[in-house]
Amino acid sequence: MLIRSVATALALVLAGPALAQDAAENGAATDTAEAQTLPDITLGAEDAPVTIVEYASFTCGHCANFHEENFPKLKEEYIDTGKVKFVQRDVYFDAVGLWAGILARCGGNDKYYAVSDMLFDEQKKWLSGGSGDEIAANLRKIGLKAGMSEDQMTACWDDKATAESLIATFQSNATADEIEATPTFIIGGEKVMNQPWDDMKEVIEAKLAEAQ
Repeated sequence: MLIRSVATALALVLAGPALAQDAAENGAATDTAEAQTLPDITLGAEDAPVTIVEYASFTCGHCANFHEENFPKLKEEYIDTGKVKFVQRDVYFDAVGLWAGILARCGGNDKYYAVSDMLFDEQKKWLSGGSGDEIAANLRKIGLKAGMSEDQMTACWDDKATAESLIATFQSNATADEIEATPTFIIGGEKVMNQPWDDMKEVIEAKLAEAQ
C-alpha cells in the first residue's frame, strides 16, 4: 500500500494541485530512488531521555483526533518538561496529504509544527473541497493565515526536488519502521499503535523508567 500510494501521490503533486483528479486517473508514476532524504524536525529538548516518533497523515481523521485530544497532554506533561523529544513524520497515503505536507514545510522548520497544528485543527474544513482546485484553495487559506504569501506557496508546490525528497524520506522511514497505518508511534524504540491516553502514558512512563 505504501509504495503504490507513493507513486500516485508524487505524480499528482508534480502535476500540480489543480490537476489531481486527472493525474490519479492516469496513474502516472515518478522515480524517487535518487532523491535526497530530509532530517527530522524535532520538538522539545534534544537531550530528552525518550524520543517519540509519530507517523501521521494530514488526511487521517484518527491523526486529527490524536492532535486534538492527546497531543496537548503529551506536550504539557512530557515535551515541555524536557522528558520527551517529539518527532512527527508525515505519511503520504494520498495526493492532498502530500500537498499539505509540502505546505507544512513551506514556511521553514520553525513554523512546521504550528502549520501542522492548523492542518489538523481545520482538517474537515480544508478537505471538504469537492475538487483538487477547491482543496488547494482551502490549503492556501491556511498558508495565508500562517503568514505565507501566494507566490511562496506556489513556489513550494512547484518545487519538484523537494516533493521528491519528501516522498523519499517518507518511503525510507515508513519502510524501515514497517508502518502500515496512521497514527503509529515509535516510543523509545518500540512501535505502539494508537491507543487511549492512559495506556500510552503507561508506555511513556515505562520508557522513562528504563532510561534512568
